[in-house]
Amino acid sequence: MSEGVFAHWPNRITMLRFVGSLVLFALLSLFGEKTPEVLDVYVVLAFWLFIVIAATDFLDGWLARRGNTITSFGRIADPFVDKVLVIGAMVYLAVLPWSQRWFPAWIVVAVVAREFLVTGIRGYVESLGLAFPADWFGKIKMIVQCIAIGIVLGLYAFRWPAPLRTFLEYAGHVFVWGTLVTTVGSGLSYVLKTRKLLFEGKA
Repeated sequence: MSEGVFAHWPNRITMLRFVGSLVLFALLSLFGEKTPEVLDVYVVLAFWLFIVIAATDFLDGWLARRGNTITSFGRIADPFVDKVLVIGAMVYLAVLPWSQRWFPAWIVVAVVAREFLVTGIRGYVESLGLAFPADWFGKIKMIVQCIAIGIVLGLYAFRWPAPLRTFLEYAGHVFVWGTLVTTVGSGLSYVLKTRKLLFEGKA
């Protein structure tokens, strides 16, 4: 494929990450109601698929910058795929019987609300001709969210020795609450940045 938005590898990787996210959701839809202890294989597949998709988040952006192939499609599609992956996984973990205790629905609602807020703010600011790039707080939020999801899936994907499982359970709760803190903090950061842009006329 030598022409079009998929002429370059960064956009191809972004699309593969999107397709991988859909496969992950299909696994959770088909087998999520089953007890993981009864069907270990599907949880292992879901865990490794999530890890690969999340870990390659940096790859498409790095390749685009390295090869100077940054496109409008990539600027829109890459964060879109990130949101689909993270929010979709959280929604499933909030409703499946074996994982819902880790992700309370109200935390997922807070994450979704933050994304709506930031998307609306970004659209408004950019409509005024001002740049509104992602900041470091948003990147930290994404990392914390992915770690939280990975820990919860990993708890049921493998049989851990009791002491290590206890540690992972504690870490899971810490990172889920960390998800809430970074989500709220990131949202406030964007609100303050917007105020600065609009009222002071500078980044």
